[in-house]
Amino acid sequence: MGTRLSSSALYSHLWGAPATDALFDERAMLQSWLDILAALARAQASLGIVTPEAAEAITRSAKVEALDLEFVAEQTRFTSHSTLGLIRGLQRVLPEGAREQVYLGATVQDLTDTWFGTLLRDVGELVAAGLRGIEARLRALALEHRDTPMAGRTHGQPGSPITLGYKVASWADEAGRHLDRLREGRARWCVGQLAGAVGALAFFGADGPELRARFCAEVGLADPGISWTTSRDRIAEFGGVLAMVCGTLARIGTEVYELARPEIGELAEAAPPGAVSSITMPHKRNPEGAEHLDTLARLARSSAAVLLEGMVAAHERDGRAWKAEWIALPEICQLTAASVSLGRRLLDGLEVRPAAMAANLAKAGGLSSERILVGLAGKIGKHRAQQELQEVFRSGADPVEVLVGRGLATADEIRAWSTADAVAAAGAMVDTVLARGPR
Repeated sequence: MGTRLSSSALYSHLWGAPATDALFDERAMLQSWLDILAALARAQASLGIVTPEAAEAITRSAKVEALDLEFVAEQTRFTSHSTLGLIRGLQRVLPEGAREQVYLGATVQDLTDTWFGTLLRDVGELVAAGLRGIEARLRALALEHRDTPMAGRTHGQPGSPITLGYKVASWADEAGRHLDRLREGRARWCVGQLAGAVGALAFFGADGPELRARFCAEVGLADPGISWTTSRDRIAEFGGVLAMVCGTLARIGTEVYELARPEIGELAEAAPPGAVSSITMPHKRNPEGAEHLDTLARLARSSAAVLLEGMVAAHERDGRAWKAEWIALPEICQLTAASVSLGRRLLDGLEVRPAAMAANLAKAGGLSSERILVGLAGKIGKHRAQQELQEVFRSGADPVEVLVGRGLATADEIRAWSTADAVAAAGAMVDTVLARGPR
């Protein structure tokens, strides 16, 4: 078992996903770092900074399975340096002529920030792919239930009618905006880092900018144009977008959580075979997935806040801000991957109960007070109509009898107002969202 629940053999499925596990597993991380070191050597060889033979040897030998990881760990602790243990482990498997040419002129932050650039690229693609599936499912639900009436709710109380399609279309539209953000941010986020000691690339002299460009090309990232050792806005922005993705999925989960209550009963999660909601209360069917989406979003917001804190960094290097990202960035990536995966399963198995929606509408008298207000306002003015109706509904008396008794409207007028289509605009807005097409 891991030292944290998120890495536990029993519980890790709740906090991550296999695709991101493959990125953040320690051996996978070390291999990514080795790949970056090999890319640096190849870029340096193209400018004559290291020999082609050394670059070839480094590329050939930079394999995590070739290293003695116990030695790497021991040297990391012995040197109190984040990457020197890895470099010494790599030097042991390199031919003698290449040992002094590995990691030439680079820093820990060059290595780890470039790794971050690949993570922002790869995790961004994984999250976008999952969101596209969620958006497609939401669009299908919105179309299917375009005209399925239900109570709209404000402050937790039944309000005027809406349609389920309208509710779901708002979720789809929000998911689409996150896809826009992930696509638009890619050019800003997916950059490499080759800065040297203070960002000025002094080790490489005039070759520095060209070396950085070639290095970034080798690892499949954009050239940032300037060192960004204490400019952490890219990481903070990416974390913010991931937290927003989790927030949207938590909003969906909260709706399912609330509407699955037996006294409402309008939506329900699928009940997987063998799933147990309560050991002591067998009658219960808990909305476990919907609930967990909110849990994931809370943790994601916490990690995003740490990344945002990193924007306040001193001078040209500040380990306080940068090293906090080593924990917070993988954490939010894992949480978001779990959230996207869980959100898709929740929606794929979602049970919709139109009969319960209709029954709840009828129980509340059709929730026609807004349409009556519109009709009455046309006769006596909006503010007076609002005051009259508030008094009527608070009294608990029959609104038709009271309004007719006061001479404010006829029974036929009230009936016409009450039966007017209150959800026509809701359906039109569903059509607008669907007409935009998937992102």
